[in-house]
Amino acid sequence: MTPRTPSLSVRSRPVFASLIATGALGTLSAFTGVAYAQVSGDDALTMHGITLYGQVDIGLQCDTHGAPFSDYFPGTSADIVQKFSNHSVCGATSNNLGQSRVGLQGKEPLAGDWSAVFKLETFFNPTSGNISDALKSLTQNNGRALADQTVNLDSSVAGQIFQQSYVGVSSPSFGTLTFGRQNTMLADGVAKYDAMGGSQAFALIGLSGTTAGAGDTQDKRLDNSLKYQLAMNGVHAGAMYKFNNASGSANSVVQLQLGGELAGFSADAYYTHVKDAIAASALSAAQLATLPVGFSPDKSVSGTVSDNTSFAVAGSYNLGVATLYAGYEHIRFANPDSPLDPGFDDIGGYKLAFTNNKAFPNDKILQVFWAGVKYSPMPQVDLMLSYNGYKQNSFAAGANAGCSDTRNGGCSGTENAIGVAAVYKPTKRFDIFAGALYTKVSDGLANGYINTSNIDPTIGVRFKF
Repeated sequence: MTPRTPSLSVRSRPVFASLIATGALGTLSAFTGVAYAQVSGDDALTMHGITLYGQVDIGLQCDTHGAPFSDYFPGTSADIVQKFSNHSVCGATSNNLGQSRVGLQGKEPLAGDWSAVFKLETFFNPTSGNISDALKSLTQNNGRALADQTVNLDSSVAGQIFQQSYVGVSSPSFGTLTFGRQNTMLADGVAKYDAMGGSQAFALIGLSGTTAGAGDTQDKRLDNSLKYQLAMNGVHAGAMYKFNNASGSANSVVQLQLGGELAGFSADAYYTHVKDAIAASALSAAQLATLPVGFSPDKSVSGTVSDNTSFAVAGSYNLGVATLYAGYEHIRFANPDSPLDPGFDDIGGYKLAFTNNKAFPNDKILQVFWAGVKYSPMPQVDLMLSYNGYKQNSFAAGANAGCSDTRNGGCSGTENAIGVAAVYKPTKRFDIFAGALYTKVSDGLANGYINTSNIDPTIGVRFKF
């Protein structure tokens, strides 16, 4: 979501609402040291270039094949079919249409057309009131049998206070340069070119960060990253680099973007190379029993390590009352050139107690396809339909070489997802939505699954400010 810059009009604001806004910003100033002055206006959440923004998304969902919901995983429920999906379940869910968040962003004029910019953004689960923490959902299931697990999935959202925390400079003529923890350009592109806008409840590529993370969801957002973007005369261009704060190239990321816009058409291409990408999972019972001395079960996970290379292209075409979306990504997973040892410090203060640096005897190739349409018959209504698909090659070796069934996770396989959603916007800040996502896994991508399909009918509301 791109927060709007509210008007600073001083007319026609009720006294009670003005007092609430003043009190809230006064509290913020105590924590941030930002001076403020009382202002009025229907959208008075910007003062001296500092904007408070956010959204709260909450709903009710049923999964035909799911698991008990998590208080910490950002999506709360499984949404798509998972290995642990073993029975029907219904309950309250967070972050269905969009991630609940609260943030501050600022812009301060410098010289010429240059400005200083910053952003601080926190993710939370309104159903539990907790800071979103996917890796905690993993550690809560350490040692549990698959059929007894609650929802647990990896993510770049690992309990950090801020999911984005960067500062930089910006110029309409020369672009924007920022440094800190921030979304990758590919992650922003997936949300831009998905008919569902990156919804976790209604899109496979929204719930799973595989696409936006160039293979692994932890790389959807990057710590210690330098990001440059330029948009001028209908052309988009950008580059991003993640520093590993050590010698060598292990655990670093390079990403490039190039695209443009013309007469309602927009498209971008992306290249990403990740050294030592990590896919984290809960510890098995055997791993938990042999956890090395000094490793806390509450902060330890297992990790599969790979070097990932991704090429992606995505676009949209605005027809007026409807917009068409489509995208494709080719991801290659290879065993890492610089293996990671147990004890490696993962994101959010978690540790890799066990590492697998040899998961790919042959390079794994994952192809991602998506297409969709958003139809708006009136300004207050959006109707969305989307298809997402994964196709995996056979990368297994030995007796399983060339396999195309469920016997091994290295066999070729597919995952298909169809999502539908309707959003009614009675006011500019309040949304009412309903929809469902159907997912099905087959062959190698269904290895180890208790059930192979799921439908997640969901209703909910979202308040934006």
